[in-house]
Amino acid sequence: MRVLVTGGAGFIGSNFVLRVRANRPDWRLTVLDAMTYAANPASLDPVAGEVDIIKGSVTDPGLVDELVAAHDLVVHFAADSHNDNSLQDPWPFLDTNVIGTYQLIQAVRRHDKRLHHISTDEVYGDLELDDPARFTETTPMNPSSPYSATKASADLLVKAWTRSFGLRATLSNCSNNYGPRQHPEKFIPRQITGILDGVRPKLYGEGRNVRDWIHVDDHNDAVVAIIEQGRIGETYLIGADGEHNNRDLLALILELMGKTADWFDFVPDRPGHDLRYAIDASKLRAETDWRPRHADIRDGLAQTIAWYAANEGWWRTAKAVAESRYAQVGR
Repeated sequence: MRVLVTGGAGFIGSNFVLRVRANRPDWRLTVLDAMTYAANPASLDPVAGEVDIIKGSVTDPGLVDELVAAHDLVVHFAADSHNDNSLQDPWPFLDTNVIGTYQLIQAVRRHDKRLHHISTDEVYGDLELDDPARFTETTPMNPSSPYSATKASADLLVKAWTRSFGLRATLSNCSNNYGPRQHPEKFIPRQITGILDGVRPKLYGEGRNVRDWIHVDDHNDAVVAIIEQGRIGETYLIGADGEHNNRDLLALILELMGKTADWFDFVPDRPGHDLRYAIDASKLRAETDWRPRHADIRDGLAQTIAWYAANEGWWRTAKAVAESRYAQVGR
């Protein structure tokens, strides 16, 4: 099967490519990536020569049409995804996440190809800290940031094209990913790489915000399960029952890295910071054979810390740029 992976040099996309090469050797992969600051071509070094890599944007209609026509399946990871950046300049998020998704689904429609669209639980807004509820596939969308609003827009476009034009698509909304090859602007790798440099971590607000964490390999295994076993037109939520508040998660990282639980500094919270995410993945588990392999976040974090410690060359430059941006806004 010929598979086009958009955003395949980013965090989740590159791990998807590596995972598929190991577990689905009969899939012929092509990566389309704009190679913005959030991508790292070195993430694909382990499969050099085995995967076609094309530098280009999903907003380019001619390139997208040519590539979609030549493949059987499109797995759409490409997105601008950093909330803080979307608050500073929303336009790139509108361009990539909305316009890019539109160009892609138009090409998929023209050539009658199969699509799987990757999204986030952030499209549903947030839950109260003491609310026992979790997000489900029927939870109304209620995005809080320019990033999540553009991802909600993209989801709705795919759903509308599926209903109106018979697009052969499935969708998934996943909880927060962690693992190797994540850009150091993100919460977990920012703390890990900072501690490796001897810098005290920074924690937004009071650190009470809760996220539902999942290892990136578990996410990508779920995507493959949906592609192979899911029903066309359906949305599946992907989560591994990994709820932790930011302060407790940071304390665990500090413990694993030999620091005391209070070795960090509080900084002002960001605007519109969602309180809690929580995923109900019962539909995914009922309709596929997927189950998370990294249920213990301690083990997953230990593996992740070890990867960053062993791969300084991968993150060093990106770390410097990210910290410069954080310094400009006092975070």
